Amino acid sequence: MAKKKKKVRPMSQSSIYILHGWTQTLDKWGNFAKKLESKGFETKLLKIPGLTEKIDRIWGIDDYVKWLRENLKREKGKIILIGHSNGGRIALNFAIKHPEKISKLVLIDSAGIYHSDIIIRTKRSVFFILAKIGRKVISLDGARKLLYFLTGEKDYETANPIMKKTMINLTQSDKSLLIEKVKVPTIIIWGENDNITPLSDAKVLSGKIKNSKLYVIDGARHAPQFTHTKEVVNKILEEI
Repeated sequence: MAKKKKKVRPMSQSSIYILHGWTQTLDKWGNFAKKLESKGFETKLLKIPGLTEKIDRIWGIDDYVKWLRENLKREKGKIILIGHSNGGRIALNFAIKHPEKISKLVLIDSAGIYHSDIIIRTKRSVFFILAKIGRKVISLDGARKLLYFLTGEKDYETANPIMKKTMINLTQSDKSLLIEKVKVPTIIIWGENDNITPLSDAKVLSGKIKNSKLYVIDGARHAPQFTHTKEVVNKILEEI
């Protein structure tokens, strides 16, 4: 029986690295990755420390940049880097420090924009107070869940102590993120009805990254790569 020939990507195509968002499973990413692979791209969905890979200490954004750099050591050429949500935050920081490693940056409903308006500040204040006092004061499970709901930080509720502090570090890092320093060609893809990272964030990114294009996916929310997979993949392929 003849063996199936291994699909080899053309030399002109870069490897695609994907940084997922704040999740503890990669189950939903299969279809998206397969569609890119079907076009001949070598696609690597990385396990992010603290989320889909364990960590034993608190991390900051610089730790994630160093981690990604280590993962790219064997890549001789430039890569295509895709970041969704918190993965976008990591990708942005990496692109600023190591532009020589990236041919295209793809941001899907990315985190990274620091909000200073009063509603966000109030939510963050409750969030940080909650992080400090923890279970010592708020002993009732229902009361804790209510506060998590009011702050909109559902991810924080399920995180372990190390990741709770890591999450604070990452959120705070947005204050010093100089988005205008991103010089690599950038594709920004956003769900029209995203209520986690609003469409206004996409417009800020598009305005600050000179070499960028913004695509809005009609009817999509925070994860268009799952709900509108074909459309998102086609937008990426058009640009790369």
